[in-house]
Amino acid sequence: MNIATTESTLTDHEAAQVERANASGARPIVFVHGLWLLPSSWDRWVTFFEEAGYVGVTPGSFGGLLTQILAGRGLASASVAISPAPFRGVLPLPLSALRAASVALRNPANWNRAVPLTYEQFRYSFANVVGEDEAKELYLGYSVAGAGEPLFQAASANINPWSEAQVDSMNPDRGPMLIVSADSDHTVPFAISNASYKKQKRNKGVTEIVKMTDRGHSLTIDAGWREVAEKVLAFVKRFA
Repeated sequence: MNIATTESTLTDHEAAQVERANASGARPIVFVHGLWLLPSSWDRWVTFFEEAGYVGVTPGSFGGLLTQILAGRGLASASVAISPAPFRGVLPLPLSALRAASVALRNPANWNRAVPLTYEQFRYSFANVVGEDEAKELYLGYSVAGAGEPLFQAASANINPWSEAQVDSMNPDRGPMLIVSADSDHTVPFAISNASYKKQKRNKGVTEIVKMTDRGHSLTIDAGWREVAEKVLAFVKRFA
């Protein structure tokens, strides 16, 4: 399966990755990073999946929400959304999620800005269940300023009928989907992931959810990343 490209929408790095993936002949796995992180946050995952026979592509994007949007357009053989931001129709809004998003949402001018996290904000939003030393290491290694616009779009999805944070969860070509949640996630608490799951499971395709115990929003980058990756790989192998 080749990846189609539109050169005007790709960076040089992304274009090179697509060319490499197409030349490999292996089935591509597209890793979409979340807000406040870089594509390099998937480096260990790419190695892990390529050792299993796939080829990884890591574009710059907006995580689990975009994964669901792409799946809803029938563009994935199988998809996994890890701690996905809410889309239109997902109603729970726990206080911890509001606190995490308020870094950008408290100032409307942040719509067009890149908003960084302080260490204390990163500690609360991402690294709340790891030790202090690991939290500092993750902050220095992975945290970058994140665009404010996607947060405003997700926050207003249920009051803006034209919101871009919309997912066609009923598309019969959506394909199998796994939603992965962390039980101690402050940024995307289980209530949000579970509400996304309930919307998605109305699709005729396979829809599953996994709750990782004693994990926070850093579950893809902290020391326990491999446990998550193994669950994701097992799901992908079943369908792709």
